[in-house]
Amino acid sequence: VQLQASGGGLVQAGGSLRLSCAASGRTLGINVRGWFRQAPGKEREFVAAIRRSGSTLYYADSVKGRFTISRDNARNTVYQQMNSLNAEDTAIYYCAATRANPFDNVLRTSAFYDYWGQGTLVTVSS
Repeated sequence: VQLQASGGGLVQAGGSLRLSCAASGRTLGINVRGWFRQAPGKEREFVAAIRRSGSTLYYADSVKGRFTISRDNARNTVYQQMNSLNAEDTAIYYCAATRANPFDNVLRTSAFYDYWGQGTLVTVSS
């Protein structure tokens, strides 16, 4: 499975961006899709995740109410709409995927995911 993230860029504080992550290859059975981010000098952290059904969404407290994750299973693509961006959102954003179907707390853990995209840089200027 290959994941290709796109949509990053430079935006002013308060602005919006929409990230996309397209999956290709042997995508059959992919269940959870997620987004993580890594800011300079910091560890990679969970941002959001969505199960295949799309019925339940998971967010880090720091982005809840500002970010929205969604997926289009027909296109094997997951999206992340990011609104009200601030300087603390500056990071490389990585998309991830797995065929597993974990408990809720596990899917916030980066080690749980099997496939990763190359990352897309989001820079928010204050």
